[in-house]
Amino acid sequence: MTGVVQALAAHGMVRHYPKNAIIITEGDPSDLLYVILTGSVKVYLSQEGGKEIILDVHRAGSYVGEMAFDDQPRSASVMTLELCTLSVVTQSRFREFLKQKPKAVEHLIRKLIQRARTATETVRSLALLDVYGRVARLLLALAEEKDGRLTIAQPLTQQDIAHRVGCSREM
Repeated sequence: MTGVVQALAAHGMVRHYPKNAIIITEGDPSDLLYVILTGSVKVYLSQEGGKEIILDVHRAGSYVGEMAFDDQPRSASVMTLELCTLSVVTQSRFREFLKQKPKAVEHLIRKLIQRARTATETVRSLALLDVYGRVARLLLALAEEKDGRLTIAQPLTQQDIAHRVGCSREM
């Protein structure tokens, strides 16, 4: 966890969430940011019929909900993928943090740019690649080289892959 993220986490209240807890619901009012201390979460969009697409997965040392500070409703939902410990930072505490640590603004801007690039790549993939190409892109993105071989550390089900690439499990 970077020093900026640790300092931000210190401005929140620590809370524990079980696996599959929805911590942010798309459309809800925005006023909290969540720093992930342990565990991982998925950021996703869903429809009433149960269809969903996972926009990203964030792990310890990251944060979600930073778009909470434009007074607009939440643009996506966030659910824990495992037992998580999160630091919950209110809008007023976040603003106070930015005043105290102006260098944190640059960190936040860089993180927002990185997330915009990820969103652009997701849109590109959905629009320009077929399902097979999207699956290949996902697997390559998740793979890490170990002993000259590409491996994926996190276990993925067919449904997990489908949610990440925007298709049915059967496809």
